[in-house]
Amino acid sequence: MQTDFQIALFEGDGIGPEIIAPTVRLLQATMRGYRLNFAPVPAGAAHYAQTGTALPAQSLATARAADAILLSAMGLPSVRYPDGTEISPQIDLRKALGLFAGVRPVRIFAGQPTPLRSTAEVDFVLIRESTEGLFHTQGRGEVTDTEARETLLITREVSEKLFAFAFDLARRRKASGRGRGHVTCVDKANVFRAFAFFRGLFDAEAARHPDLTSDHAYVDAMALWLVQRPQDFDVLVTENMFGDILSDLGAGLMGGLGVAPSADIGADHAVFQPCHGSAPDIAGQGCANPMAMILSAAMMLEWLGQRHGVEAMQRDAARMQAAVEAVIAEGAVRTPDMGGRDTTEAVAQAVADRMAR
Repeated sequence: MQTDFQIALFEGDGIGPEIIAPTVRLLQATMRGYRLNFAPVPAGAAHYAQTGTALPAQSLATARAADAILLSAMGLPSVRYPDGTEISPQIDLRKALGLFAGVRPVRIFAGQPTPLRSTAEVDFVLIRESTEGLFHTQGRGEVTDTEARETLLITREVSEKLFAFAFDLARRRKASGRGRGHVTCVDKANVFRAFAFFRGLFDAEAARHPDLTSDHAYVDAMALWLVQRPQDFDVLVTENMFGDILSDLGAGLMGGLGVAPSADIGADHAVFQPCHGSAPDIAGQGCANPMAMILSAAMMLEWLGQRHGVEAMQRDAARMQAAVEAVIAEGAVRTPDMGGRDTTEAVAQAVADRMAR
């Protein structure tokens, strides 16, 4: 059984270094019965501004060779490619490493700040296809003086892997008591042939899982229902652009991007990063919320522990998530985005103290 792991560490832009440093310290203090070896690698908008390269070949090689990739917030609105698009090495990693399943957990529990009036517990996972869809021609769209075109791509190969992943996750959630074993395909099959194709592939996968249940929803209706009754959902699976939008809606339900973790997972590689951006307007002030970064690190521990059969990693992942949730529920220590005045380090220390109890 493997217990020594190499972690490619992308420190990011803006607040990225500020939130990943305490997260790494927390991971280092947590390790018992396994070891995480961190390899910092350069990438990002600031690196592009200095060198003209956003994701160096050696950084990609290090990521490819690593057991997992921990990536902080990347990109700067002021630094762009010549075509006007922002620097997004995280998207380049998804495509280069085949990270087809973007996993975005949404969880609301007692004591968590939320704009919802309902007190019902919410616990669902949005799975966003992360390598094609409307992002397929990113940076290569056709633009003239009179029109612009981007190409949406949905392939059988990637969609079948995506749907198999979604049903497997639903089965694991049901077994753990976290879900009811239900998968919802979110699409726009009433308008686009591409999404009718997407839905057909979903239905074929659903037929292979008679022990689970499934249904469909149009993306516009789902946006409404996630506000009205988010407690009704278990696993949602959708196209890249739809998932990009709905994942931010989910973060809003949780009280903001500062507590929204994510993972992009493929057959052999996985990246773990917070959903939020680099927030250059508060960089250097020491007030960024580290919780999404810490929760993403917990997702990394869980994925590595499941993949390699290391129970200690899975236990530590659960402890880390529980500690973050306890700090949120208690409300004694909060960064400004959550209505408090505490620092990044103070919040990270509160999580560490809670884990130590």
